[in-house]
Amino acid sequence: MRVIAGSARRTQLKTVEGLSTRPTTDRIKETLFNMIAPYLYDCVFLDLFAGSGAIGIEALSRGAMEAVFVEQDRKAMSCVKENLKRTHLEARSLTMTMDVMTALYKLEGEKQFDYIFMDPPYGKEWEKKVLAYLAGSDLIADKGVVIVEASLETDLEYVGDLGYDILKTKVYKTNKHVFLTPSGRKEIC
Repeated sequence: MRVIAGSARRTQLKTVEGLSTRPTTDRIKETLFNMIAPYLYDCVFLDLFAGSGAIGIEALSRGAMEAVFVEQDRKAMSCVKENLKRTHLEARSLTMTMDVMTALYKLEGEKQFDYIFMDPPYGKEWEKKVLAYLAGSDLIADKGVVIVEASLETDLEYVGDLGYDILKTKVYKTNKHVFLTPSGRKEIC
């Protein structure tokens, strides 16, 4: 796995050994960032369930002002920190080794995010818990977008009831990215 573009382009990233994480492939990451790249410059990016940190690091490499990485697994967070050093992007990052819900609570009132990316464990409904929390929080910036990476089987039809509009869904062979914004904001991504 590597950084696709930007200041850290071509830097190889370390991944977490074992099956505890599912690194996003370079091809899927490239597709995702081709969709959001024009809007990344100077944004604040939140990478939830960060794994190796590849998504947040790609955002930083492409011009995000700051990225916050949330990962509960200590081995995975060690990998995130090593990758931030390799890419020389640690000065614009904050790492939080804790569960996602605790991190969101701690970030409340401290930051607002232009992009919130999450790739939670499949089949555990973590995305629903996070989206429910975010619906009542100030963590999403006025033109903010939440991106959920999920299995193809994950049903997100309930998001309208939580106060989100689905801007776009990009389906891949094994998973999908769903782009959400709080209802009425209809920003492009």
